Amino acid sequence: MSIELIQYLLSVISGVLVGFSLGLIGGGGSILAIPLLLYFVGYDHPHIAIGTTALAVGINSYLNLIPHALRHNVILKNGLFFTIPGIFGVLLGTELGLLTPGKSLLFLFGILMIGVAILMIVRLNGKTRNKNALEDRKDNQKMEINVPKIISIGAVVGFASGYFGIGGGFLIVPGLLFSSNLPLIQAIGTSLMSVGTFGVVTAIRYGIAGKLNILISVLFVLGGISGGWIGAKISSQMPRRTLTYVFSGIIIAVAIYVMILNANYFFSSL
Repeated sequence: MSIELIQYLLSVISGVLVGFSLGLIGGGGSILAIPLLLYFVGYDHPHIAIGTTALAVGINSYLNLIPHALRHNVILKNGLFFTIPGIFGVLLGTELGLLTPGKSLLFLFGILMIGVAILMIVRLNGKTRNKNALEDRKDNQKMEINVPKIISIGAVVGFASGYFGIGGGFLIVPGLLFSSNLPLIQAIGTSLMSVGTFGVVTAIRYGIAGKLNILISVLFVLGGISGGWIGAKISSQMPRRTLTYVFSGIIIAVAIYVMILNANYFFSSL
């Protein structure tokens, strides 16, 4: 078996792992896509890894958007107010990301991963404390939007998404909750509009720069579909709090590994 075929197989396995983690805890898993592609698949091209995983995350998000839309958990108006300014942020972020040396970008990405892990724990505790309040808002049909907040947050999250090549769902959901009167489940469904769009726009810009592998993206998506189904099935049988803490620990460990590998280059470039 050639090295290329082995990498394709490992790409499918990586997609399964990312999908599994997303199905297991409902978020954060896609941030492992870049380290998996680089250090598990062995695809040693940081910028190509970012563009490729961005496309996979975007496609997965659009696929997951469909069942949420069918359940009326996607609020188009809120999604557009968040997504459209976010596209401009993505375009700016991708330009700066392409100009940033790959190893420096990976070091900064490691810092972001630690921030994501911490935010996941904070959100978990916040959900526990505010569960009743969120349920009380569920039937509220007048979903007010704070337009300045949703536009500014969308632009900032879009920039982060484009710069690091991530979907940004872990930031978009809190952003939608903060800027509009949405129940949690509708914030999650609506966020997929932005995650999908940010991922695809990032991938298009990286593709124009010649830093995109469409085949590996497709393999990630195919693996993610089966992994997500398995993860969702297991998640109903295990405590969500325990899963989140364990997964956050894994993200932090991977982040430290990524930062150690790229620290010398990052600090020598300052």
